[in-house]
Amino acid sequence: MRDDSHSSTIVGWREWLSLPGIGVPWIKAKLDTGARSSALHAFDIEEMDGGDRVRFRVQPWQRSKEDTVIVECPVHDRRLVRSSSGHSQERIVVLVDVQLFGRTVTAETTLSNRDQMGFRMLIGREALRQGFIVHPGKSFLAGRAPREIRRRNRGREQLS
Repeated sequence: MRDDSHSSTIVGWREWLSLPGIGVPWIKAKLDTGARSSALHAFDIEEMDGGDRVRFRVQPWQRSKEDTVIVECPVHDRRLVRSSSGHSQERIVVLVDVQLFGRTVTAETTLSNRDQMGFRMLIGREALRQGFIVHPGKSFLAGRAPREIRRRNRGREQLS
């Protein structure tokens, strides 16, 4: 159900956001109205308590292991998800609070290896429909992360 207590906020197709509930203060995400669920780069995924809980690691930066976070949370669901290449895969779904433009929404988020993708996180339309409109020609309308954070995201090998 949509929360109409706030007006819609216009955001770009890519934005810097935070995941406060899992200890990720900055991550660059693609906002994708073509995807139903959100997706987060996760690895070392380990199911616990008979599959009711999951532990995984999140690396918020491309090409860097700096600031890796270990997360443990309840499993919300399991879904068959079709990737952009057309392959279907069952994924674990967790609930993640996403903070963007000063607003926090809860996103159903699948855990997957996004090493080969350009963004460590994808925000899908189920999260976006909670009060965001994506402007496809704009980026970073919510502002940019501090320079030090942006440098970490580019990876050490690109710094001179």
